[in-house]
Amino acid sequence: MKKVRVWDLPLRLFHWALVVLLVAAFVTQQIGGNAMEWHFRVGYAVLALLAFRFVWGFVGPRYARFSSFLYRPSSILGYLRGSSGKHVLGHNPLGSLSVFALLAAVLMQALSGMFSNDDIASEGPLARFISKELSDRITGFHMDVSFWILVALVVLHLLAIAWYAFVKRRNLVGPMLTGDQAIESDSGEVEAADDSWKTRLLALAILALCAGAVAYLVTRPPAYMY
Repeated sequence: MKKVRVWDLPLRLFHWALVVLLVAAFVTQQIGGNAMEWHFRVGYAVLALLAFRFVWGFVGPRYARFSSFLYRPSSILGYLRGSSGKHVLGHNPLGSLSVFALLAAVLMQALSGMFSNDDIASEGPLARFISKELSDRITGFHMDVSFWILVALVVLHLLAIAWYAFVKRRNLVGPMLTGDQAIESDSGEVEAADDSWKTRLLALAILALCAGAVAYLVTRPPAYMY
């Protein structure tokens, strides 16, 4: 066996930061009251991370790019039937569906939260741009639809990790911590992800720009104030 760098540091930090933020969002929402201010701040951070991931999906290292795990339906069906051959590095066809679905669900939850309100003292930073009636409808979607879609996808994701660990004897968590994936020594030459400091500095610059964009979005005053 040999190890190959697959997941670059920026991607790994994105993954675990998102996990922490999602837990924080759930906890602060359950506490309510003054904790809702932190709930919204967590939402802003999630949006900044998602914006970074979108950009990184086009300019990041090989295995971080969406093009590396954007499979045709025939490839996904072939993988499910076990006739697609051995997958070596990166996301497999089924895992790619999980990634895209989770990113979409988190984005849906974060964006809807920006327009939501709690009918007491807290509201999303973009709720002031729409009517109270529309904000109430989005709030219902945020709490009763989008939230449970996200929960279902997270549970499926965790079950898939457990299935790979106990049934297929393949550790998916380790590579997301170290960045390295073990492959057979006779797999031939494979391309490792670029995880240099130049790449990491580029990621930091992109994240800073994304955070600045989100900060502008959530602090922009309504049009009638101009």
